[in-house]
Amino acid sequence: MSRTPVTVRAAVVDDLPALRELWGDILRRGTADEQLADLARVLDEAGSDPGQSIVVAEYDGEVAGAIHLSATTLTPLNLEPAVLAVSPHVLPQFRRHGVGSALIEAAVRFAEAQGIATISTAAVASSRDANRFMARLSFTPQATLRAATTVAVRAKLSARRSAGRSATRPAGSRHIDRVLAARRISRENIAG
Repeated sequence: MSRTPVTVRAAVVDDLPALRELWGDILRRGTADEQLADLARVLDEAGSDPGQSIVVAEYDGEVAGAIHLSATTLTPLNLEPAVLAVSPHVLPQFRRHGVGSALIEAAVRFAEAQGIATISTAAVASSRDANRFMARLSFTPQATLRAATTVAVRAKLSARRSAGRSATRPAGSRHIDRVLAARRISRENIAG
């Protein structure tokens, strides 16, 4: 059985709908038009910056996957140069056809062209297959990226602060802390 070769190329404006399909679960929430506008902006920025690239992989002429590449540093504090390979996604019907490998190969070529010796990437924590794929390619865990809404973090911090004070304050003051925290969250929700 012969394999249809996977080809990679720079993304173009006509790829925006396919990129939205690939990356829809990681884009900011909004309408399809808002997401397409965001992607157009990202594509424009990548096209005007030699330190960035969006690469699509095609399988039998169809967009099958994509990756965003950026020459940066390992972290804002560790200034070792690194290529950040963001969101290497492959559409489900094209998995196990060499598309993911072609995207990572594009990241390697990009890093070599930039003279950068390290590539970092991220896979969705719940994606067992993606994490296994990255591990097989010698990517090791370096950190866990977590995200939460500002309102949720504020509420938890307020609750922890209240719990910490409760040991030294009268029981009635805990109720006041909860009421004040609830009012602050309500104001933030109305304003935001």
